[in-house]
Amino acid sequence: QKWLMQAQVSPQAWQFCWVLLSPDKVPEIQYFGASALHTKISRYWSDIPTDQYESLKTQLFSQIACFSSGSKMVLTRLCVALASLALNTMPEAWPGAVAEMVRVFQEEGGGVDGRARCLALFQTSRLPQYRKGQVCLQWGSVCPLLQQLLRRTDSPGAVKARVLRCLSSWVLLDVPLSESEGLVHDCFSALPDPELFDTAVEAVVNAISQPDSQRYVNTLLKLVPQVLALQEQLREAVQNGDMETCHGICRIAVTLGENHSRTLLEQVDHWQSFLALVNMIMFCTGIPGHYPVNETTSSLTLTFWYTLQDEIMSFESDKQAVYLQVYRPVYFQLVDVLLHKAQFPSDQEYATWSSDEKEQFRIYRLDISDTLMYVYEMLGAELLSNLYDKLGRLLTNAEQPMSWQHTEALLYGFQSIAETIDVNYSDVIPGLIGIIPRININNIQLADTVMFTIGALAEWLADHPVMLSSVLPLVLQALGNPDLSVSSVSTLKKICRECKYDLPPYATNIVAVSQEVLIKQIHKTSQCMWLMQALGFLLSALPVEDILRNLHSLITPYIQQLEKLADETPNPSNKLAIIHILGLLSNLFTTLDISKQDDESADGSAPPVKTAPPTPGPNPVVVVLQQVFALIQTVLSKWLNDSQVVEAVCAIFEKSVKTLLHEFAPMVSQLSEMLGQMYSTIPQASALDLTRQMVHIFASETDHFPPIKALFELVTSVTLSIFQQGPRDHPDIVDSFMQLQAQALKRKPDLFLSESLDVKAVFHCGVLSLKFPEAPTVKSACLFFTELLPHCSDVPPLARVVQEDGKILVQAVLEGIGGGASRSLMDQFAEVLFCLNKHCFSLLAVWLKEALQPPGFPSSRLTAEQKDSFSQQILRERVNKRRVKDIVKEFTLLCRGLHGTEYAAEY
Repeated sequence: QKWLMQAQVSPQAWQFCWVLLSPDKVPEIQYFGASALHTKISRYWSDIPTDQYESLKTQLFSQIACFSSGSKMVLTRLCVALASLALNTMPEAWPGAVAEMVRVFQEEGGGVDGRARCLALFQTSRLPQYRKGQVCLQWGSVCPLLQQLLRRTDSPGAVKARVLRCLSSWVLLDVPLSESEGLVHDCFSALPDPELFDTAVEAVVNAISQPDSQRYVNTLLKLVPQVLALQEQLREAVQNGDMETCHGICRIAVTLGENHSRTLLEQVDHWQSFLALVNMIMFCTGIPGHYPVNETTSSLTLTFWYTLQDEIMSFESDKQAVYLQVYRPVYFQLVDVLLHKAQFPSDQEYATWSSDEKEQFRIYRLDISDTLMYVYEMLGAELLSNLYDKLGRLLTNAEQPMSWQHTEALLYGFQSIAETIDVNYSDVIPGLIGIIPRININNIQLADTVMFTIGALAEWLADHPVMLSSVLPLVLQALGNPDLSVSSVSTLKKICRECKYDLPPYATNIVAVSQEVLIKQIHKTSQCMWLMQALGFLLSALPVEDILRNLHSLITPYIQQLEKLADETPNPSNKLAIIHILGLLSNLFTTLDISKQDDESADGSAPPVKTAPPTPGPNPVVVVLQQVFALIQTVLSKWLNDSQVVEAVCAIFEKSVKTLLHEFAPMVSQLSEMLGQMYSTIPQASALDLTRQMVHIFASETDHFPPIKALFELVTSVTLSIFQQGPRDHPDIVDSFMQLQAQALKRKPDLFLSESLDVKAVFHCGVLSLKFPEAPTVKSACLFFTELLPHCSDVPPLARVVQEDGKILVQAVLEGIGGGASRSLMDQFAEVLFCLNKHCFSLLAVWLKEALQPPGFPSSRLTAEQKDSFSQQILRERVNKRRVKDIVKEFTLLCRGLHGTEYAAEY
C-alpha cells in the first residue's frame, strides 16, 4: 500500500497511468491508473508544462468516451480528474471549460449519465475564495443542462440524483439564489420521490443557507409557501415513523427560519406566513416520541429559537413591542413543548434504552436546559410564575394520577433557570422551597432533579436562611443513597459554600451524617473529595474551639488508618488507600479558611483579600498539620520513590498554603527542611511546585527569608546536577524548575545575589530547556527569560551572565523559530526577543548579526536579504509586542518553506 501511494505521486506516474488505463487491464488496475492521474492533476499541477495542457485534455476526453460504457468506478475517477483539470485551467488556459464539457458530452448522444457525472464531480468546496468567483461565471452553461436533465421524464433516477448533487456543489460557489431559483423549485418537486429525497434536501439546504441569499427577498418569500406545503408529507412521515423524512423536511424549515428570520420578520405584510413557518418549526420541536429513540428531529430546531429571539430583541423598542405581542405567546408554548420533550419515558421503556441512548438523552436535556435559560431573558419572571402554577396544580390535584416524569420536568425547568440567573427577586421561590418537601419522591431521576434544584437555589437560601430547615434534611437523607451520590454531595457542597454563616446550628448534624457516609464508603473517590470540601466550608464559620473539636473527630479515624498503613510494606492496594486519605485531607484544607474574605477577588485570578484580622492563636489547619507532620514524614520515607504519593503529600501543603497564605507561617521552616530532604533524595516536580508556592508567599518576608533562601538554593543545586547528568528524561522537573526560577525572579530577585547560587549555570539550563521537544517546558523556559532580562539593570550577577552568554540565548531562540520548535510556540519566542530588544538593545544588534551570519542558519531556505530584513524589523520594534509576534510568525513560515501556502493560511 505504501509503495503504491509513493508510486502515485512519483514523476513516473505521468507515464504509467495511461498504460494502466489500457482496455486489456482489469478494472482494479485501470482504477489505480485513473486515481494516479487524478492525484497528479489535483496535487502536482505545477509539474505539468503549459504546452501540454491541451494534449492532456484531449487524452482525458477520449478516455472518458472509451469508459462511458465500461467500468463505472473508473469512469467516475476520470471525470473527477477532468473536473480537476478544468478547475486548474479556468479561466486563463481554458476559459470555456464547462461549456465545452457540456457540448462534448451531449454530442456523444446517449451519454446522459456521463454528462451529469462529470458536472456533479466538480470539487468546488475546496476552491479558494477568489477561484470560486471565476468558476461561478460558468453557471450560465451549467444551469440549462441541469434543468433539462431534471425535467425530462425519461431521465433515470440515478441521473437526477447526480444532477441534484451537482446543484449542491455549484450553489456552494455562491451562485445567486435568484439564478438558482428555478432549480430549487425543481428540488421541492423531487422531494416526494424517496430515491431523490436526501439529495434534494441537501441541495435546498445548501442553496438557502448561502450567505448572500438574504439579498433576494422576493425569492425567499416564494420559498416560504413551498416549505409550508411540505407539512402534509411531514405529518404522514410522523404517522409512519419515517424518521429520515421528518429529519429532512425539518432541516429545510429550520434552515430557512434560522438563516433568514431577520429578513422574513421585516416583511410585515407577510407576517402570517412567517408565523406559520415558526409554528411548523414548533411542530418539529415537539415531534411525538422520545429523543433519540423514536425521533432525532427535535434537536435540530433548538438553535432556531435562539436566532429568532435575538432578532426580535434587536429591534428598536417600539418595533420590538409589536413583535413581542405576537411571539411571547409562541415562546410560552415553546417552554411547554420543551418541558414535555425533556420528560423521561416510563420506567419500563427507559430500562430498555442502551447506555449510549441514555447519554444522548442526557445531552439533549442539557441543550433544552440552555434553551430555557435563554428564553428566560425574553419572558422574565412570568416564566417562573407559570412553572410554579403548573407544579402547584400538579401536586395538589387529587383527581389526576400524578406521573413523576411531569413533576421532574417542571423542576428541571426551574433548575435550568435558577442555576445561572439571579432569582432573588422572584416571589415564587419561597413557595417552591415550601413545595419541595411535599413531593412524593419515588424515583431516582426525580430525586436527582430535586437535589440539583435545591443546589441551584443555594445562593437564594443564603439570603433567606430561615428556609434552610425545609430542605437540608432532604439533602442529608439523600447523602446515604449511593444512586444520588453526585447530586446530593454537590448540593451539600453548594449549600456549605453559600450559606456557611447560617449553618452553625446544623453543623453537628451535617458532620455526623457526613462522617457516617464516609465510614460506610457509600461514595466514589471524587464525591468523597467534594464532601470534604463541603465540610471545610462548613467548619470555616465555626468558633476555633468547635473547629478543632470537629476536626479531631473527623480526622482521627483517618490518621489511625494512615499510621497503620505507614507501618506496612508498600504495595499497590495500600498505596491507593494512602493517596485516598491524603486526598481527603488536602480537599478539607482547600476550603477550611477561618478568615472572612472579600469575595470580589474569589474568581481565582488573585489571592483573596483577607479582611478580618486573623484569630489569636494558631490556625486550626496548622494545628492539625503540626500534629500529623511526623506521620507524613514516616509515610514519605517509605514512598519517596513513588511520584503519586509524593504528589499527594505535596498537595496537602500546597492547598493549605494557598488557602491560609500568611497564616501558614508557623510551618514554613519545618516544611522547607522536609522539602529539601525530599528533593535531595529523589527529585520530583511536585516538590518544586510546592517550593514555588512558598517562594511566592513567603520570600518577601524577613522572618521567613532564611529558610526559603536555603530551600531555593538547595533545590537549585540539586536540579543543576540533574542537568549535568542529562535532563532529557525529566521534562516535568525541568518545566517546574523553570517556573520556580521565574517566580523567584518575580517575587524576590535578591535570591540571585547569593554567592551560593550558580547564576551562570541556571542561565545555561534555561537555554537547554528552550530546545526540549515538550511544549510546556519550552513555554516555562521562555517565561524564565522574560522575567530574567528586565533585571539586567538591578541584579549585577544577572547582568554579567547576560552580557557574557546572551548570544547563545539568541542562537537558541533563532533555532526554535527556524524550525526547531513547534509553530504554536512562536509567540513565546517572540516575547523573549522583545525583552532582549527592550533591555539589551545594543547587545542584541551585535548578537543577531553574528548569529545570523553562518549560511543555512537558522534555515537553509533563507536568503541573506531575508535574514537582514528580519533582524532590522525586530530591532525597530521596542514598544509594539504584537508586531514582533507577527514578524516572528512571518519569519518562521519562510524558514519552514510554508510562506504563502494554504496550509499556513490557517496559522
